[in-house]
Amino acid sequence: MTIAGLFLTLPADNKTKIIMQNSIDIRRPSAAGSFYPSNPVELSKLIARFYSEAQKESLPGYPLAIIVPHAGYIYSGKTAAAAYKQIEGESYETVVVIAPSHTIFFPGASVYDGDAYQTPIGMIEIDKDLSRAITSINPSIYLSNKGHTGGSVRGEHALEVQLPFLQQVLGKFKLVAIVMGDQEEPTCHALGEVLASVLGGKEALIVASTDLSHFHPEKEARQLDVNIQRAIEEYNSEKLLAWLSSGRGEACGGGPVAATLIASKKLGGEQVVITGYTTSAETTGDFSEVVGYLSAVIVSGKQIQKRNAVVGATVPKADEGLTEDDKSYLKKLAIDSIRAKLEGKTVPLETPSAKFLKEKRGAFVTLKIGGYLRGCIGLIRAMTPLYEVISEMACAAAFDDPRFESLDKGELEDIEIEISVLSPLIRVEDPQEIIIGRDGLMIIFSGHSGLLLPQVATENGWDRITFLEQTCLKAGLPKNSYKDKMAEIYCFTAEVF
Repeated sequence: MTIAGLFLTLPADNKTKIIMQNSIDIRRPSAAGSFYPSNPVELSKLIARFYSEAQKESLPGYPLAIIVPHAGYIYSGKTAAAAYKQIEGESYETVVVIAPSHTIFFPGASVYDGDAYQTPIGMIEIDKDLSRAITSINPSIYLSNKGHTGGSVRGEHALEVQLPFLQQVLGKFKLVAIVMGDQEEPTCHALGEVLASVLGGKEALIVASTDLSHFHPEKEARQLDVNIQRAIEEYNSEKLLAWLSSGRGEACGGGPVAATLIASKKLGGEQVVITGYTTSAETTGDFSEVVGYLSAVIVSGKQIQKRNAVVGATVPKADEGLTEDDKSYLKKLAIDSIRAKLEGKTVPLETPSAKFLKEKRGAFVTLKIGGYLRGCIGLIRAMTPLYEVISEMACAAAFDDPRFESLDKGELEDIEIEISVLSPLIRVEDPQEIIIGRDGLMIIFSGHSGLLLPQVATENGWDRITFLEQTCLKAGLPKNSYKDKMAEIYCFTAEVF
């Protein structure tokens, strides 16, 4: 979604609708440059780093909702990313973000009545049909810009700071933006019940935005926060509201969390998985007055039936992902394969028990010494199981990369190994759908092809255009070749470790 001259391009019903820019209502960012970077490349690179440091859990079901903090990224970004990491590889038509109001009080909950929210990464179209449906049931949930106002007037940061994370991990989606002016129990139940009645059967994710206790000594803060954490982990909205009303727990977004627990349970949610907890002391070193941050994922045992994948959407994940044991196995296999070849031996390749390791997956093995590239070879599409690909590509990176001399025994102990396991390729029709930090690129044109892994763009601080140009140059093509209508552009994701 882009602005070009006086026009804004917004997708609608899988078609392109051109609207005069001055005729649409855009909620512009007000927290960019304070809560998070205003430069889109810097912002994408920071979030990509958070995601790379987060661990993908083996969830017991399909993610219906997440609970995430909303402080400045330097304080709570890692904790938030721990939850957002769990929806990596999923796709949702609409994301419902619920935030508290920090700036003004008003009754009920305000569902944004404009056309789009803007972040430095781009525009997010409001799902107006779903917003209208949500506000047609209970008068305490209504269409309004209360609590949303941004740009020159301070808007609600607790909602805005979630959007770049969602853009990075999901790519394309529509938004329902909700700010709760009051968080009393009737409003929480009203919003939860309304969302449950409207979202049934839809490809929707609910995001509840909240921090926990504010400005207590670390020990006291953790005592307050553990009460909230237990109520959330027990999937008990009534206990959560009781802790909040008694003062024995604090959460500035307790209302959004309660409404999310109520709605998700009625939508088939079965379990809450806590993905992270920390306090601001981890960043500031000040334990005298801290703010608590928690993240969690709410899962259903039943996968929502999705429509066929569309161009630009994130590739659905496989039934199983790589566990930490799988990663350790592959890293050991890579170094053992290199060592065996140096010693003139054959690597005994025993078939592993893990299902994912036996899937036919493309992968790259990158070798570095002292942070400098020493070899990188991979397969985009594999005809053999992943574990065999890693063994073969590790040896190819060490001995067959034409840019380097073959590795010698003296270098073996200094080798750093990075493995990138690739998703299937998806054809890209609109380059605006490419997300820096998430997507790798392959371009095919005029008998040439070039590929760059997702981490290459973030490591070099490239924006989308530079990434496309560099992929063309990697293919031995003029840098603007991606613009040719005959050029084939593909994107993919990679699990890098």
